[in-house]
Amino acid sequence: MTQGQFDLRGLNFEEGYIAVLDKPLEWTSTDVVRKIKFALQKAGYKRIKVGHAGTLDPLATGILLVCIGRATKMVEALQAEEKEYVADVMLGATTPSYDLEHPVDRTYPYEHITREGVLEALRTLEGKRLQTPPLFSAKKIDGMRAYELARAGETTETVELRQARINIYEIELLEYALPRIRIRVRCSKGTYIRSLAREIGEALGSGAHLTSLRRTRSGGFTAEQAWQLEQFLEKLRQTETK
Repeated sequence: MTQGQFDLRGLNFEEGYIAVLDKPLEWTSTDVVRKIKFALQKAGYKRIKVGHAGTLDPLATGILLVCIGRATKMVEALQAEEKEYVADVMLGATTPSYDLEHPVDRTYPYEHITREGVLEALRTLEGKRLQTPPLFSAKKIDGMRAYELARAGETTETVELRQARINIYEIELLEYALPRIRIRVRCSKGTYIRSLAREIGEALGSGAHLTSLRRTRSGGFTAEQAWQLEQFLEKLRQTETK
């Protein structure tokens, strides 16, 4: 099985292929899968299976593993592997979605925050624990997506979100430039970096939200191996029609 290589010549995608992609900003993970499946169908693979191993929010970029053909059997195993992210967090303000999808709904003082305080807050958030997902997420509640309830006017006070058990192996402070910080996070499946941003604000006696997010690693796959989406689609268009 070929994984993340930059040459598609001679491949039989039905046998299995893992495309390591750099998901573009504002694309959903489903958008990427749909686009690739359409290109494969145009190339002659009429009934081929395509799926992704780990959702990225539309406002996030970076590693998205797209499993093709028999590689779709590996989706669950790939999703379970460790992830790494680089995130920008804005202190002193919150949003309903915990990121830039929605405007700021409340501001907080942040002048009291120090570099040492940030390092201590990050340390307290490492390890195994429970985490509450954002209301604006794809989590299902009584058969509905949480974001559908949020858009219908429900709030965290009226909707009970089930906490997930996560493991944050490491949080490294990369940049400190109040009110913004940049962090690198190594974590388990199911970790919401948007929720982590919110938790950082609370730990610092302030508020916070995510302003950018990039997945830099998924299991053993890194950004250096990734195709740009348009590059991959162009290679698919060049494959011989079956």
